[in-house]
This record gives sequence, C-alpha cells and structure tokens, in this order.
Amino acid sequence: MSKKATVSGEEYMESVLATLDLNKLQQALGTRIPYELLRLALTHRSFANENGFLPNNERLEFLGDAVLGLSVASQLYDQYPSRPESDISKMRASMVSRYGLADVAREIGLGPFILLGRGEVLNGGSDKDSILADTTEALFGAIYIAHGFETAREVILRLFKEKIDNATSAGRHLDWKTTLQELCAQHKLRLPVYEFTSTGPEHEQVFTVHAYVNGTLLGTGVGTKKKLAEAEAAQQACEALRQNPRLGSQLAQGGAPEGSA
Repeated sequence: MSKKATVSGEEYMESVLATLDLNKLQQALGTRIPYELLRLALTHRSFANENGFLPNNERLEFLGDAVLGLSVASQLYDQYPSRPESDISKMRASMVSRYGLADVAREIGLGPFILLGRGEVLNGGSDKDSILADTTEALFGAIYIAHGFETAREVILRLFKEKIDNATSAGRHLDWKTTLQELCAQHKLRLPVYEFTSTGPEHEQVFTVHAYVNGTLLGTGVGTKKKLAEAEAAQQACEALRQNPRLGSQLAQGGAPEGSA
C-alpha cells in the first residue's frame, strides 16, 4: 500500500488498521486490548521508522517476554513436581523460544495484523519467525498492562496448553517441530516444509505428513490428527540429523545421500 506525501504517519497507520478485523485477533487471544495498546503492540519498528519514527512495540515485547517466562515456568513447576530443574528449564526455554512463539502466532493467525515497513512486506516479514515471536510477546505485554498478570497468564497458558501438556507426556521434551526448527537453524538450513495428505471420512480422517528439509524427505508421520502426524514426521527428521552428523552439512550444500529419511 502506497502512502501519499501529504498523509502523516499517524493517519497512514489508522488507514491501514481500518482495513484489519482487529476483533478477530482479539477473539483468537481470548481477551480485549484497548485500541491504543493493541495498535502499539502490532507496530513493528520497520513500519514505525518509515512513517515518521512512530512508537514501536519493542518496549512491550520486553515486558511480554518477562510475563511469558514466569507464566510458563510457574506452570511447569506446578504441573510436573517430580521433574528436576534441568528438565523443566529446558522445556521452558524451548517453549518460549522464537520458534515456539512463532508457532503460537501462526495458530492465532497473527501475521496479517502486523504493521510492517515496505521492505519487510516484500521479504515476507509477516511469516518470519523473529517478527511473529516478537509481536506475540508485545501482545502479552499489552495484555499485562491492560488487565494485570493473572489475565496475561491465563491467555498465555491457554495458548501454550498443548505444548505444556505434551512436553513431558512421555517423560521428556516432545515438541519435535520446534526442535527440528532449532536443528535446521544450527545447520544453517531452510525451515522444514510439511506436506500432508488425508484419507477417510471427515470425522475419522487419517493424516500422512512428510517433513522435508532443503527439499529432502527426512521424516514421515501418520496420525488421526494432523499435528500428531507432523510431530512424528518432525521427530524422524530430528533423529536423522542427530544420527548422521554429516547430513546437515550435506543438505546445506544442496544434496543428501539416498535413503537419508
């Protein structure tokens, strides 16, 4: 969207926000945020800098990070009293990581609501893990300011419930999609791509998911829920990368041995 020279940054921001269904976002969050705070939480620095150096969401992000960390840590502490500090510390770190936050952001459809500068828009900024994660934290900060810690904690724990419940369901950390993203980052590989097919009637579908890394099939999962099949495929891909130390560098160079999956 172009901006006429006679339109101020504030006016342009309001015109962009007017095209967005902010109620839909607040319904996904499960709480309402005062308009001024919501607007600030959605303003990435690239948009702010292009439009007269408006206030951006970085201060809210800082606050939301602290609220998020305490909320998840306290829930893990209460929910899994027999797990040692070393385990729950790793679980918390993974859940509140860039990848864990970006996953939550995609689940609530946050990307299209983020106010981005032209360069970030052209580079797909609305689906970048870093931008999604930072904006999610900014929203948590805004909820904290508007409603206090207990409401912010309730929202966070609802959005992260599946991750928290599954983190130790088999006695160890099972957020395989996040783990695979982290492994890909370590090896300087592109983000994993998941392709799925389904069979059966709608009420009892069976999903088959293939996990590709740099175009190479590394895992396949089958399940009655798409997320379960994705987790199985991601787990296989993680194991492939961990069991073959050379595989990551081979994929980064554009190739992989046959049968690597």
